[in-house]
Amino acid sequence: MRRKVNRIHERLVPLDRAKVRSTTILCVRRQDQVAIASDGQVTVGNTIMKSNARKLRRIYHDRILAGFAGATADALTLFEKFEQRVEEYRGNLARAAVEMAKDWRTDRVLRRLEALMAVADQRSSFIITGTGDVVEPEDGVIAIGSGGGYALAAARALISKTDLGLREIVIEAMKVAAGIDIYTNEAIQIEELTS
Repeated sequence: MRRKVNRIHERLVPLDRAKVRSTTILCVRRQDQVAIASDGQVTVGNTIMKSNARKLRRIYHDRILAGFAGATADALTLFEKFEQRVEEYRGNLARAAVEMAKDWRTDRVLRRLEALMAVADQRSSFIITGTGDVVEPEDGVIAIGSGGGYALAAARALISKTDLGLREIVIEAMKVAAGIDIYTNEAIQIEELTS
């Protein structure tokens, strides 16, 4: 039987062991307005496999925004589970996030998945981690993924020092991340919730 392999720096690496890296997700809120952005790059090893991947979703009658980072198949699996929890709790984002984190921590299959989720509705924003943590930011700004730290810093600076709207803030912060992080590009996608 032939093994599928990916050539990385002239050595053979089984495709199932090649590290899938993606992405930068940034979510910014002001009062009851929310903007979430993602880049479009998917990287396997040191190869860009796709530049316009869709990493943001609207769920529960378009009232909840979600973005995911990490291994793509893992992130999609977790997103499906999260969407089921949101439906089960009739759009109660906080409850769905906590229950999803419990599932993630206790389920033997889910525990092995490598991904993060950023979720938001009109009232709250959360990061849900693979270790079962649910984090609600105190300043309304969250970022995940390989370029998350750069996007977070840029967004916080723009919020505190400019009068830009949320859409412009997430665009500019994502451009900063794309200029620094090799796993992030400028194919920025944005979803917004307004009152």
